[in-house]
Amino acid sequence: MNIELFIQRAEALHKQLADLYQTASVLPWIPPDLLPQAFKELYSNSKMVQLAAEELYQQNEELLQTRTQLEAERLHYYNLFEFAPDAYFVTNSEGVIQEANLAAAKLLNTTKQTLFGQSMINFIRIEERESFRSEITQLFQSDRGKELVLRLQPDDGEPFDAALTVAVVRNQHGKPTSLRWLLRQINQHHLNDLGLINREEYLSQDRPIYTYTKGEDIPLNPLVIFYICQGLVKLNTFCETGEEILVGLATPQMVFGSSMTSLPIYQATALSDVKLVSIHLTEVALNPILSNILSPKINQRLKQTESLLVIFGKRRVEDRLYHLLQFLKQEIGEPVAEGTRLNLRFTHEEIASACCTTRVTITRLIGKLQQQGVISFDSKKHMIVREC
Repeated sequence: MNIELFIQRAEALHKQLADLYQTASVLPWIPPDLLPQAFKELYSNSKMVQLAAEELYQQNEELLQTRTQLEAERLHYYNLFEFAPDAYFVTNSEGVIQEANLAAAKLLNTTKQTLFGQSMINFIRIEERESFRSEITQLFQSDRGKELVLRLQPDDGEPFDAALTVAVVRNQHGKPTSLRWLLRQINQHHLNDLGLINREEYLSQDRPIYTYTKGEDIPLNPLVIFYICQGLVKLNTFCETGEEILVGLATPQMVFGSSMTSLPIYQATALSDVKLVSIHLTEVALNPILSNILSPKINQRLKQTESLLVIFGKRRVEDRLYHLLQFLKQEIGEPVAEGTRLNLRFTHEEIASACCTTRVTITRLIGKLQQQGVISFDSKKHMIVREC
């Protein structure tokens, strides 16, 4: 039964009970004090069901609106992936290609359909394959990405030097599930540059640093990408009712900007004291090294948006809250003896907004999770999420 039909039936039932109750109340041969108590309670409960149905309908409408907005955001980031100027791959943990964008197929002189199911190592020269396997094995033992310079052999084409960036994606138990690959053809000049620079320092050097205090809105420029040197930034939009919708949480070494979204309303707010540098899109287009460094960071935002889309797609509020806590644990969590401590304090109102529900509901569910031992709070009221 859909929500609209449920509401219609609840309203019809309530009207019938109201009419029946009114009729019984005015009949002269039935004393008011003899009206059955059960009938009165039934009428009262019918009214509560009607109110609950209306609230459920409103929350469902807000949830559908949120999903529509996030789907538009996901499609925008998908297009950034598909039509990115650099080659991008997604493989399983064995290196077998599962996804590739148009630039990847063009660079390797083949089609996207032909790439699917092939191993990345097939495009690496035989002389370099052993060292390549060794590098990937080391990657699985670290939480940091690996940057390599290799000579690749495309299908029926000339070998070329390439800068390869690869990172591991792990599940909640820390087991590798997939790999993300960024590939860019480089000439000898770029080859020398990539070997000398520190990528994070490269983004901030010789650029002015902008500071914002906690709670301050960050002005956005459609021609600029912001790189976070320090602090946390909340990215959100607003639905037609004026309620806030979380679309991202930018942490240090991540990027954000209004040019990276198709949402008509897009707001960035400092969740802590923040230091940023701005990078003009013209510079990105003209500087291949800068583009090479920023591409995986933009893809990181795509993955985060997809994670939030999955969370908002959960039908039950309990599931949305649980997965939101797992998301926060991954993004801003710090290991402690009791579990994983969230480095920021969130109000129940903020969590309710992110879960598309009410503050009262979140307060009740958080209390329940505390009783179950799933979460706790330290002396500074920071939430600690336990392993489960």
